Parts: sequence; C-alpha cells; structure tokens
Amino acid sequence: MIVEFQEDYLRELYEKGTATDKKHRYQPEVIKAYAKCIFRMQESSDLNDLKRFQALNLEMLKDDKEGRYSVRINVKYRVEFSVRYIDTEPVTTICNIMDLSNHYQ
Repeated sequence: MIVEFQEDYLRELYEKGTATDKKHRYQPEVIKAYAKCIFRMQESSDLNDLKRFQALNLEMLKDDKEGRYSVRINVKYRVEFSVRYIDTEPVTTICNIMDLSNHYQ
C-alpha cells in the first residue's frame, strides 16, 4: 500500500522519530511501534494482506468514524487511517494516533 500522512507531525514521527509540534510527544517505545505499524502497512498489498499481521488487530471503525480503520500500536494507542484506491493501488492516509484511555468517554 502507498502510505500518506494527513498531518505533518505523523510524518515526522515516522521519518524522524520525533515531532516538532510539542503537542504530539510520545514515549520512544510508542514511536518505535508506530513506525513498525506504518512499515507493515507499506509492505502490505491491501487490507486483506494487512490482516495477516494479527498483532495489529485491524478494525473497521463505526458510527462517526465510518469509512476509517485502525490498527493497534500497543495496548494504549491505535493508528487511525482511511483507504482510497487509485486504479487498483490502495492509498492509505494516516489520520491520527488515537489514545484509547479516552476512547470510551
């Protein structure tokens, strides 16, 4: 899959391991796991291929986030993304990192 980033801080976290935006600071182990998730997405040919990484726990989101998916970074964080197709190539847009401690509030 082709991976794009909706926000600059998401790209910076993946490429540099840190974000210049002080609002988006994460522990090093979270950033490392985030980068691993993005790498797995890049090496997958489509969503079905991404499902083979069971630890990512791919989910289709519902309600106000319908049309988006998420994969697990760790117990506390998930990567939220959308998928569109250009010809037959899936293009994934990374939307945000979701903190699950606020997930059910």
